[in-house]
Amino acid sequence: MQNEEVVILRDKSGARFQFPRAEIVEIQADEKPVEQAPEQEEQTIKASKKASILLELAGGAAFIPGTVTGGAASVDLLVGSHHIGNRHLFAGAGIGYHGLFFSEEKYNFLPIQAVLRMPLMEQKHAPVFGIAVGYGVALSKDYLGGIYAGLDLGYKCQLNEKTAIALVLFAQFQQARITQTETIDGNAFTNRTGRYLVTSGLKFGLYF
Repeated sequence: MQNEEVVILRDKSGARFQFPRAEIVEIQADEKPVEQAPEQEEQTIKASKKASILLELAGGAAFIPGTVTGGAASVDLLVGSHHIGNRHLFAGAGIGYHGLFFSEEKYNFLPIQAVLRMPLMEQKHAPVFGIAVGYGVALSKDYLGGIYAGLDLGYKCQLNEKTAIALVLFAQFQQARITQTETIDGNAFTNRTGRYLVTSGLKFGLYF
């Protein structure tokens, strides 16, 4: 510490020494001043806060290719890292609920998935690209689940160091296996067929 009259020094032990300012010929700053230590510590703590939650809400159209068209709604809760290196890149995993509704039938799945959400530019406003892969667990005994995959492309706004919002177009693929039983001439025949469910629409994401 110094002013126009005195210079006060403190060594590593905490002892203080006071000198008249007029007797000081030259002052050289240390390469790592003690006064900067708290600021460096605060920056380290801030950089270490990498855990983040991503909540995604989506709605759109559902298709069974070559047959019928219906509607779809979903919610996903994902936990992961929002910072990898110096980028606001989200990588994590989680679960959700996906419902597909057709005129005569409906499908409900609990997707267990790993996801990646990557901004194409490291700016406050940037395009964002995302992928998801996992397994959709069927929530009904009428069908079995299967492989799940998703693709996102949209726009992301970084509100602060951890919080961001995103609005994207999405396409999702879900495999389902249907068990069908038919009785012919008193004999029961069971047949399992694969069914592919496709959804697309608009998704809103909140990072916090």
